[in-house]
Amino acid sequence: MDITTTPVEAPTSRPSFGRTVRAYIALTKPRVLELLLVTTVPVMILAQNGLPNPWLVLATVVGGSLSAGSAAAFNMYLDRDIDAHMERTHDRPLVTGVVSPRGALVFAWTLAVVSTVWLWLTTNWLAAALSVTAIFFYVVIYTILLKRRTEQNIVWGGIAGCFPVLIGWSAVTGSLSWSAVILFVLIFLWTPPHYWPLSMKYKDQYDEVDVPMLGATRNGRQVGLQVILYAWATVACSLLLIPVAPMGLVYSVAAVVFGGWFIYESHRLYNRAVAGAEARPMRVFHASITYLTLLFVAIAIDPLLPF
Repeated sequence: MDITTTPVEAPTSRPSFGRTVRAYIALTKPRVLELLLVTTVPVMILAQNGLPNPWLVLATVVGGSLSAGSAAAFNMYLDRDIDAHMERTHDRPLVTGVVSPRGALVFAWTLAVVSTVWLWLTTNWLAAALSVTAIFFYVVIYTILLKRRTEQNIVWGGIAGCFPVLIGWSAVTGSLSWSAVILFVLIFLWTPPHYWPLSMKYKDQYDEVDVPMLGATRNGRQVGLQVILYAWATVACSLLLIPVAPMGLVYSVAAVVFGGWFIYESHRLYNRAVAGAEARPMRVFHASITYLTLLFVAIAIDPLLPF
C-alpha cells in the first residue's frame, strides 16, 4: 500500500484558539507523560533516600515533560503518513490538519531546545545530556531507523522510555549508580511485554501500513511466548534492586506480589492463544501499566519508612 503520497486532511475552517492549543498539547502525547511522572519522581525519592527538594522535583518533571513532549511531536511529524491510515491514530493533529507539518516541526525543536536549557540550568549537565539522548533514541533510532524496518523496533527503540529514571537519579545525585542502571534495565525489559499486546489488538492496522510490530508479524502463540519471557525477565530484574539499593519490606513484597500477577497475566495470554481462544491482549497491556505504577509507588514509599 502506498501511503507516502496520501494527503493530510485539511481543516474545513480555521480552528479556534482553544482547539489549536489542545492540538499542540496532543502532539506531546500526554498519556505518555503520565508514565514519565510515575517513574521519575519515585526514583528521585530513592536517590535522595528521602524527600528531595520540591523545587528540584518540579524542575526535573517540567524539563522531562518538555523533553518527552518534543520526542512525541517529532514522532507525529515523521509518522503523519501512516497515522492517517490507522484508526487508532487517525484523529491526531497532523492528520486532521489542525496543526501543519511545519508548525509541528517548529514546536518539536522548540521543546527540545527549551527542555535541554531548562534541565541544564535547574538540575545539572548530566540530566540535560540524558534528556537529549532520550530524544535522539526515540526520534532517530526508533522512529526513523527501526519502526518500519524490523519487528524488534520496540525492543531497542523502547530504550528512549528508560531514560526518565536516569534523568531523575542524576538530577538528585549528579551521577549514576547501579541502582539507576537496574531501573533502566527494568523498564527496558518491561516495554516489549507492555507494547506487544497492544500491537496484537491493532494487528490489522499495522499490517495495512506495513509497520512490522511483533504482534502483527507473528501469531498469538509466538507473541505470547515472547511476552512471558520478557515478563519473567522484568520481574527478575526488579528483584535485583532489593540487595543493590537496598530496598525494604514494602518494595520487596510489592515486587513479588505485583510481579507474580504480571507474570500470571502473561501466561494467561499465551495459554489462551495456544487453546485457540480469544487472546484478549489488552488485559496484559493494562496489567503491565498497573504493575509498573504500583512497583514505582512502592519505590517511592520504601525510603520514607523506618523499616
